[in-house]
Amino acid sequence: MVLTILGCYAATPRTMTNPTSQVLEIKNRMFLIDCGEGTQVQLRKHKLKFSRINHIFISHLHGDHFYGLIGLISTFALLGRKTDLHIYGPKGIKEVSLLQLKLSNSWTSYNLYFHELTSAESELVFEDEKVRVTTIPLKHRVYTNGYLFEEKTGERKLNIEAVENYNIDAAYYRKIKWGGDITLDDGSVIPNAELTFDPLPAKSYAFCSDTVYTETILPIIKDVDVLYHESTFLESEVQYCEKTMHCTATQAATIAKKANAKHLILGHFSTRYDSIERFKAEALTVFDNVEVADDGKVFEY
Repeated sequence: MVLTILGCYAATPRTMTNPTSQVLEIKNRMFLIDCGEGTQVQLRKHKLKFSRINHIFISHLHGDHFYGLIGLISTFALLGRKTDLHIYGPKGIKEVSLLQLKLSNSWTSYNLYFHELTSAESELVFEDEKVRVTTIPLKHRVYTNGYLFEEKTGERKLNIEAVENYNIDAAYYRKIKWGGDITLDDGSVIPNAELTFDPLPAKSYAFCSDTVYTETILPIIKDVDVLYHESTFLESEVQYCEKTMHCTATQAATIAKKANAKHLILGHFSTRYDSIERFKAEALTVFDNVEVADDGKVFEY
């Protein structure tokens, strides 16, 4: 599982910082999460292949999280894209995107599918044979969702020595990998546990930005491997959280601790601060395993 941070700062873009956007590579899938201004430039800068992005997840309709979307949609068309593109986001994302395409007479060369979200409850929005994605309802000034990405448990690993010891034909390997027992010619049954090793543990990633502190998300993200949580302010500016509906680094760390997350990545920093390392120092007083996002930073798990 590889996470590339394209942008992780709040509000407006600056010459050296970008608003929220990131790419998650999981089980050979590449998902784009949020699409602030400059996203396609960042994709090029970090040599991430546009053609591998078939699913885009938008958390909410504030500009620093989706103003780069129409540019990316248009660039896909200019590059002659033919593969379907699926966009998940709040109701209204289809209207605003199609209006821009209509007024600029810039229709796509590929099928564009919008999956508009309105539910206040967590729901499954994407699933294939390897990955599932569910929403994490957040509390912000407009309708907002985070997203939980979960690997599905993979095939079991063959115990080649045991399989060969029982002289099992290779034609049964697929059945064994998917948990099947094997009946030998003499009628004896060999349980799968004797023929395989457990698969690698399935990994999970939770994206939570933007939101005021809320423990309602805890049941959804419980035991998550990696939690990205907004931390717009330091505790010295906690008085701004309720008005803007954002969090402090301490609050993000508290969520990580209560969710029993394995790793916490802080992001969505206010640009008022001189160093993002201050966010890490503050969070470490609550939760042990903390990293800070930064534009271009890559996390591998």
